Amino acid sequence: MFKLEKTIDLYLFFIILIKIVFIISAVGHFILSNFAASLFNGLDEKFVYWKERTEFVFIVSMSILLIYHFRPNHEKPVDKETSILFFLFGWILVFTAKWSIFIKEAPWYKTISQALN
Repeated sequence: MFKLEKTIDLYLFFIILIKIVFIISAVGHFILSNFAASLFNGLDEKFVYWKERTEFVFIVSMSILLIYHFRPNHEKPVDKETSILFFLFGWILVFTAKWSIFIKEAPWYKTISQALN
């Protein structure tokens, strides 16, 4: 079915799985927030939690894929200028990602920050 012979194949499969989890959580949040908000409030919070995190992981993963595929001195299917733009776009996405969602709200970060205070 799937040929995961190279590392890049496994990485692309990981990106697809992240996007599937994102879609499920986004649809679940949409349904619960619009139709059954009071019945499943705790479940809706979990959908939002996973929607935000998988969106972040997807953006960073796609950024890394762009950086890898369009790195300098690597054979590409596009011209040099387009390749440089995609490479830089990957770095811009990494730097502008919502790192606070992934770091500041993480349980391990809260534990460390409370221990240091």
